[in-house]
Amino acid sequence: MNDHAWFADAWTALLHGPADGRASQEAARLGARAADQGLHVHELVDGALAAGAAWWNAAHPGTAATAQSRIQDPFGTTRALLSAALTGYAEQTRAELDRHDTQRTAFVNDLLTGRTDPGRLAERAHRYGIRLSAAHTVLVARAEGLTPDIVHRIDAGLAARFGEGNTLTTLRNGDLVCISAGGLRGLSAELAHRLLSELGAGRWQIGVGRTHPGLQGLATSLDEAHNTLEHAGRLGFTTPILNAADLLVFPVLLRDRDAIIDLVTTVLGPLATARGGARPYLDTLAVLFDNHGNYTATARQMHLSVRAVTYRLDRIRALTGYHPAEPTQRFTLDAAVLGARLLDWPTE
Repeated sequence: MNDHAWFADAWTALLHGPADGRASQEAARLGARAADQGLHVHELVDGALAAGAAWWNAAHPGTAATAQSRIQDPFGTTRALLSAALTGYAEQTRAELDRHDTQRTAFVNDLLTGRTDPGRLAERAHRYGIRLSAAHTVLVARAEGLTPDIVHRIDAGLAARFGEGNTLTTLRNGDLVCISAGGLRGLSAELAHRLLSELGAGRWQIGVGRTHPGLQGLATSLDEAHNTLEHAGRLGFTTPILNAADLLVFPVLLRDRDAIIDLVTTVLGPLATARGGARPYLDTLAVLFDNHGNYTATARQMHLSVRAVTYRLDRIRALTGYHPAEPTQRFTLDAAVLGARLLDWPTE
């Protein structure tokens, strides 16, 4: 007898019982039990139909009145009971998935915050293929329209691509968080591909922390991924994948907040006295630096003439004494503009 023979026996007994509301309830219970014991849905349907066929073949004219009444509608009973069983199966599957999600989210929270006993955490980590002493990388994807079902599909896709135990993906505080073994090549590109397939273009952005060893390294990598996305938002970066290693200058700028405030107010402060305020000039400098000092590209992006860009830069020199065409002044201006964007100056 195979592991799932119990289902065929139980279904046969159900078909021979009275066709009433209790039969539907029992069918739903059988469906839930099938899901709980790992019976695949096609095995459930096949077993139910096989039992129904056997029951139909055993029912002949001249049998008991209950069998005779069922013969008048040979598939109605099986169809109704199978529908109830599939409902029970789906509800049990969803409940199990929700329980799994809850446990996984709790584990990831404990893993990334380090608030749980390390010994107990190591036991739980083993279940997910994570070795706390190894090096890991944390990726955070911020997106519109992320749902648990989307995250499930992405998690399964990444596991299939990189192997079970090498990635752990969950939904945390509205963001997709992926913990990966250190050194997985192509992971951020694969995650981007799957987000593109699920959500389309322009609706998501990925921050990739650096690879760090140990339990504390996980929290550090997570912070780097989060900070990368925060900096990108303030600076207006729209690149789909942002690596913390490429943006190390911004934590350096913000490490001494008083110094960066002094730089911004000293270098750019006089722009606040200009007609129309500092914003048009600040935007011009930001776009100019993004375009590597190319006036034509800057004018095209801002929908201005080259003459208008030149006028604004001349006004900046007149007000501040700095001009981006001067090699010794370019770096100071660039750092001041980055600082202003990080501080949201002059709004704040």
